[in-house]
Amino acid sequence: MSLPPLAIYIHVPWCIRKCPYCDFNSHAAKAEDIPEADYLSRMHEDIRQDASLAQGRKAQSVFFGGGTPSLLSASAIGQIIHWVEHYIGLTDNAEITLEANPGTVEAHRFAGFRAAGVNRLSIGVQSFADRLLQTLGRIHSADEAIRAIDIARQAGFDNFNIDLMHGLPDQSEAEALADLHQAVALSPTHISWYQLTIEANTEFYRQPPTLPADETLWDIQQAGQEYLASQGFNQYEVSAYARDADQSQHNLNYWRYGDYLGLGPGAHGKYSRALTQGGLSITRTKKTRLPKDYLNADRPLMRQEESIAEADRPFDYFINAFRLREPVSLHQFEQSTGVPSATLAPVLSLLVARGLIRWQDDSVATTDHGYLHLNDVLSYWLE
Repeated sequence: MSLPPLAIYIHVPWCIRKCPYCDFNSHAAKAEDIPEADYLSRMHEDIRQDASLAQGRKAQSVFFGGGTPSLLSASAIGQIIHWVEHYIGLTDNAEITLEANPGTVEAHRFAGFRAAGVNRLSIGVQSFADRLLQTLGRIHSADEAIRAIDIARQAGFDNFNIDLMHGLPDQSEAEALADLHQAVALSPTHISWYQLTIEANTEFYRQPPTLPADETLWDIQQAGQEYLASQGFNQYEVSAYARDADQSQHNLNYWRYGDYLGLGPGAHGKYSRALTQGGLSITRTKKTRLPKDYLNADRPLMRQEESIAEADRPFDYFINAFRLREPVSLHQFEQSTGVPSATLAPVLSLLVARGLIRWQDDSVATTDHGYLHLNDVLSYWLE
């Protein structure tokens, strides 16, 4: 049984300021206080330690996430890419994405990142309204975001994503659509557009802002999707829109249940192994979370592992695959999970009867109704 494709996620945990809505493993630090040399030393060790999990596969994508990875120097990013290529390998035309803050502090680094091997940017704009940027605790203005995108293009980035949120505190439908109009006008290849949610352990959770009413949220979602479609940005995942050739290969690997190595503080990963007696083992991993512990050279790098039991794999697979609009191949399900697709028949039959999915031969896909109620679809595998 062949193994799934491989991707690599690299976590950079520092940012200039912790945003009030953010529940990621990110930690505020001044740019000059980031321990880049110590981070590189441990990252080198991390890559070497996990290289065997690739099992001879080259990585088809690398994603630097955070935090704010663009706070690292271009030489540091280039060094990490070099180690990945040396110890694991990269496929031809591998997608290498770096999340970047539009603040002017990082924008001047874009040419260096491009020279270091990064070929795709994901620029965290969130909104083009200064009032809302202030509410979200962002350190940039709308003008700085537009300028950063222009600098990125001048630096040679013809493939970039604009990250936007909607359903922001007191945001109107007109304001949400204005953000999309401005984003499209900047000619990105990809737009991530997702609704703000209030997560535990955030400032917004402790002091909740006033969010738009449910009716307004629905109107924003409907109008925004219609506008993006009219501009050639097809929704291929719950919050991802692109022209077909410009879909994020790294994100597609997640949703298609590919393997990925998680490197850096708190990074999550997943790897599969072919068993000698047939079938697959599937393991999820997690690295030491706190930067100070990850960087402690006196401690070994810890990789927590959790095996995914066969009984749990259908839910684990479809919670990813059904985020995509594309049909799911049951043959691919079997190849990716090691679970016979015939075991899905009882649940799939129920979902068809409820009007939540379409099932024809080897292919299953959510209906429009099912796509809007993914939690209901997935709940059938938990019963």
